[in-house]
Amino acid sequence: MIYTEQTKRALRIAFNAHKEQVDKTGLPYIFHPFHLAEQMKDEISTCVALLHDVVEDTDITFENLAAGGLSSEVVFILQLLTHDDGMTYMDYIKRIKDNNNAVAIAVKLADLHHNSDETRSDGKDEKVSLLYE
Repeated sequence: MIYTEQTKRALRIAFNAHKEQVDKTGLPYIFHPFHLAEQMKDEISTCVALLHDVVEDTDITFENLAAGGLSSEVVFILQLLTHDDGMTYMDYIKRIKDNNNAVAIAVKLADLHHNSDETRSDGKDEKVSLLYE
């Protein structure tokens, strides 16, 4: 993990945002963004990995993140990675691809890889389980 003032800020925000959440197997949800962040190579991608689900899955807004001291670059990339309910999944993926942002692509690929890791599933998640039948 890369520890800068900004990544420490992102760590605190991610932890506080996800601390009461669990994943589909009952593990603390925060392990997922921590796992992604450990794979990142720089400050910006580490912050984005830590925060990639915060706006989508909590009451925190992009405005809150900017006011909390995160750079405009981090907030912009998080906007690319946040799937709006009004957008189809394929349009969401196309938006990431069309923006050609290396950090957004790296974090999304790490996210997809971790989410499809069959060792994380104990058979409770039908969508993940179907991938391995």
